[in-house]
Amino acid sequence: MLVLLLIMPVLQTILLSYAANYEVKNLALAVVDHDLSPASRQLAAKFSASGYFKVKQTTFATKEADHAMANDRVDIILEIPAHFERDLVRENHATVSLVANAINATKAGLGMGYAQNIVRDFNIEFAEKWMARTVSTAPATAEGGGYATAPSTVQITYSNWYNPKLDYKTFMVPGILGEIVALIIGFLTALNIVREREIGTIEQLNVTPVQKWQFILGKLLPFWLLSLVMMTVGLAAGKLMFDIPMVGNLGLVFLYTATFTPCMLGFGFFISNFSDSQQQATFTVWFFLLIFILMCGLFTPVESMPQWAQWLNVLNPIQYFVEFMRLVLLKGADFQDIKTNYFSVLTYAIAVNGLAVWSYKKRA
Repeated sequence: MLVLLLIMPVLQTILLSYAANYEVKNLALAVVDHDLSPASRQLAAKFSASGYFKVKQTTFATKEADHAMANDRVDIILEIPAHFERDLVRENHATVSLVANAINATKAGLGMGYAQNIVRDFNIEFAEKWMARTVSTAPATAEGGGYATAPSTVQITYSNWYNPKLDYKTFMVPGILGEIVALIIGFLTALNIVREREIGTIEQLNVTPVQKWQFILGKLLPFWLLSLVMMTVGLAAGKLMFDIPMVGNLGLVFLYTATFTPCMLGFGFFISNFSDSQQQATFTVWFFLLIFILMCGLFTPVESMPQWAQWLNVLNPIQYFVEFMRLVLLKGADFQDIKTNYFSVLTYAIAVNGLAVWSYKKRA
């Protein structure tokens, strides 16, 4: 168990940080170029240079690209019509076609978003280049005697706060650390107590003069201390392997962990009170933890969920932990910023442990 507690947080942090990633790169692109002009080649080159697309097929036949998409060899089809450059120059507008394989809606949505941004940037660059060429060859105006000048453009400067490099792992790792601590502690607490019942040693404890609170404290205290060790190992792994910024107070992180862990301890203990075998406890704990993990905001923002799901999420302890970890580690939030979250978790811990103690019956 000790090996499991020390190795599992590191392995899960590494694996989940790379695997649980909504960044979409290396999308397979098919280019159907009916124009073969410098402008069409420039547009195709921008897709290839973006880092999000890999040109897998260049063809003149739309049916070939459609066939490749049907066989899952390409994800996006860029079709450039004939007279593309001529329409841009003469009519000041042209049309291109983007077709996405939308079986995976998330992949298709992100891919189309990337593609539209690339086309927009190309449009701006082409317009500025053509305007500059037009201005340089324009005759003097009749009234002013000067030369026509290109209209001024708006220059945008921007900065990304809290995650300057837009690294998805920076966003994921703090949430994963909270989820792993909750997952392991909840499982091991339930299984440890049920195992005592399976091998019969809990019956020996039940007939001793040990008080109920003493037995529960003795069972839960080691896991409470181990959760702090797990958090230490997880933070070290996150810093050394992913260089996660830790702007906030680490003392506040450990204080919150010490308050949060009793939520999962009481949850696991409560389930063990009604389980007769480790298999039964495993299925019951996993049923609830799967719901908690999917709704905690680790993968999908809580604000994007339906209103009924947000109300239900009030009973999800992991949601509080994931939110806290991101606020403190990435934004540097202090206690005043997270006090509502903290006292919610404290109330949750008192309630669930009180319920677990009340439901436990000493029986010979």
